[in-house]
Amino acid sequence: MLSSLALALSCLLIISPIASAAPNLVPAAGQSIPLVRRAQPERDWEAWAKNERETLTTKYGGSMAKRSTGTNFTYQNADSSYFGTVAIGTPPVSFNVILDTGSADLWVADQACTTGCTKVQVFNDLSSSTFHNLSEPFEIQYGSSAATGTLGQDIVQMAGFSVPNQIFGVVTQATSGLLSTPVSGLLGLGWQSIASSKASPLWQTLASSGAWTDPVMAFQLTRFINGSNVNAEEPGGSFTMGFVNSSLYTGTIDYQALPSTPSYWLLPMKSLTVQGSSVAIPSGSSSYSAIDTGTTLVGGPSSVIQSIFAKIPGSQPGTGNWQGYWTYPCSTAVNIAISFGGPSWPISPADFQLTKISSSQCVGAFFELNTGGSAPNWIVGDTFLKNVYSVFRYNPAA
Repeated sequence: MLSSLALALSCLLIISPIASAAPNLVPAAGQSIPLVRRAQPERDWEAWAKNERETLTTKYGGSMAKRSTGTNFTYQNADSSYFGTVAIGTPPVSFNVILDTGSADLWVADQACTTGCTKVQVFNDLSSSTFHNLSEPFEIQYGSSAATGTLGQDIVQMAGFSVPNQIFGVVTQATSGLLSTPVSGLLGLGWQSIASSKASPLWQTLASSGAWTDPVMAFQLTRFINGSNVNAEEPGGSFTMGFVNSSLYTGTIDYQALPSTPSYWLLPMKSLTVQGSSVAIPSGSSSYSAIDTGTTLVGGPSSVIQSIFAKIPGSQPGTGNWQGYWTYPCSTAVNIAISFGGPSWPISPADFQLTKISSSQCVGAFFELNTGGSAPNWIVGDTFLKNVYSVFRYNPAA
């Protein structure tokens, strides 16, 4: 399914990369890397919803010639994650990794992994002639889950681009359930300032070096959550580096400047409507929204989420593992639209409906989230992003 809308983000600051060498061209440059989508196992939706809320709370502190190319990627598990492929080492070995604009570290499971890496493709640091062990600890937390190991350095390739000496996490322990075949790790597409490793992310090294024709990357996400006879893995859309694919959207791209020094991909939420009626939302920094491809749903301040569901007759707050979520009558087609300063972007009722919990009651994809410190109040994930063509621009400001 192709999105007919285009949303774009821009940044204001150029950051020096850590990588010690400029990106190189590789013979396979410009190719499109195919991704796969796999069959959805039976899910305990209550446990999944609880974990999703906890993960986001922790994640956000609640506690040569210039080229352009693209890669396909895969949907996994009821539109809950999208992954693509990177190649690491010499000789290069391919790994499927979640593409996450809400974090900034690359990490993969290592052959020395003792916990949580069963049946996944692992990186063999001993088999890569270009690998360098930095002998520094690496740890990243996702709610009640975590990945730990050490930092390493090696050649990393994606979609025909190559970065030598890319720093990444070599994971030797992962919480059970964090990784499952065919995913071996995660590729952070946020800014260096939020990287646990302190290293320049792969995308930022490429963009800052001028390796891309245009300093942009873009996502088009497909929808399967409301499909029938859906396999556990399906084509998930496309991720492009160095250009925007004009065949995937209509009209012009709405570039909105980042409101602060780049960290997360932040935009201030300017307006929100439910069933055509406006909902009052905070302004200033309290309206900041992290655009996060690694997140399934949309999390926001409790008071605003409660106001959203107050406009949907028959809504009720969830209890137990559903705490922070709301139910509503499945017979109601909920129409929500969000503006970040330009057009108002509608969300399909199919994306607003997370799941059915009875023959008549459904759970909404907007939930109450209380982030901490300077973290953004809103986390806007794939529930929204499946409805737009999203462009993330490094430089210049828009």
